[in-house]
This record gives sequence, structure tokens and C-alpha cells, in this order.
Amino acid sequence: MKVLVVDDHPLIRQALTVVLTQLDSNLQVLEAGNVPDALQLAEANPDLNVVLLDIHLPGLSGLDGLQSFRDAAPAVPVVVISASEDPADITRALDTGAMGFIPKSQSSQVMISALRLVLAGGVYLPPEMVRRSTHGGGAAARAPSSAATGYRDVGLTERQAQVLALLIQGMPNKLICRDLDLAEGTVKIHITAILKALKVSNRTQAVIEVSRLGLKLPTKL
Repeated sequence: MKVLVVDDHPLIRQALTVVLTQLDSNLQVLEAGNVPDALQLAEANPDLNVVLLDIHLPGLSGLDGLQSFRDAAPAVPVVVISASEDPADITRALDTGAMGFIPKSQSSQVMISALRLVLAGGVYLPPEMVRRSTHGGGAAARAPSSAATGYRDVGLTERQAQVLALLIQGMPNKLICRDLDLAEGTVKIHITAILKALKVSNRTQAVIEVSRLGLKLPTKL
């Protein structure tokens, strides 16, 4: 397993490396202090399993960097690691294609569990963010799930699950069409069915619902 850690503080990178060894005994951790260096490492290591990215970096911002990773290596999941717990930052990260958002205040055990979920094809959000999004009535009032759910359990077909897996990476419809060799009209039909199955009205809500359900999606298309 190979993980890229992007943070401008060497001590943070070292601490994360120690924590990450719990994921795999043969884990290889690559480190970068800024986004340009991280993109070079990603290009040189196409077998990356996951990128951990701080969103407050000197020079190119983390969110711009996140978009750069989505463009350069769309198959590699990017998880934001941040001191921020601002819901606006979390929402922006999701909109840009993050597969998870882990506040640095979380315990190492939470971080490992979150990364295992992402590596299995899920999306991780802080519990508080999930509670915010599910506060209210109707479908949104459902409590967070404590167990992973299969995509067929919520009424999705395999193809719809593949579309959803790309959608939550922040991919636009045209790229989803290219990756799955589908017509744009077909992708739009699948997205409409996905939103209906998840009982949500937009992509960001879909990402949150995938996290709430612990929904497992295809990791290889």
C-alpha cells in the first residue's frame, strides 16, 4: 500500500506516518510539503492508493490542489486532513471531489477507520457534519448508519453504483461518460435515479448520504 501525505509541517507529516503504519505492515508513505511537489510525486507513483491533503497550504491552496489531483489522477481517492472543522470547508471539499474529510482533532483510531472506509470505496465525513445534514424532517432525519450498506440495498444497479462512485469524486458528467463509455443522456438518467434512490436533491447531499450509510461502491470500474 502506498499513501501520499501532503502537509507543510514536517512534524505533522511524521506523526501521520506513524499513525498510517496501522493500515498495512508494508505501507509506504510519501511526503510533500506543497501541492506542486505532491503532484510530481503522484505522477511518478501511479500506484498510489490514497492521498491525504491539508487544505491550508502555502502557495497553491489545498482546494485548488484537490482539483488538480482530480484532474491529474481521478482514480486516486483524496482525503482532506485539516485543522478546520468549518462545515463550509467540508462542503467545498466535497464539491471539489474529496472522498473524505478528517479533522486533525480526531483520534488516530478514527483516522484509520476513516481511511479503511475510503479505501473500500466509501466516503468519510465527521459525525457532526452528518448530524447537521440529517437534522430536520423526512428522509433527512434518518440517523447515521452504524454498518456498511451494499449499493443494491438502496436500490442501485451496478452501473448506477459505478456512476455514483465517479460522481462523488467530483467528476463532471462528460468525464463520467468517457470513463464508463456512456452517452451523456444515459448518465443524466442514471444520476436522476441515483438521487431518487438516495432521497437527495444534489451531488453534495448524495456524498453526505453515501457517508451516512457507509455505502460501499465499486473501487475498480
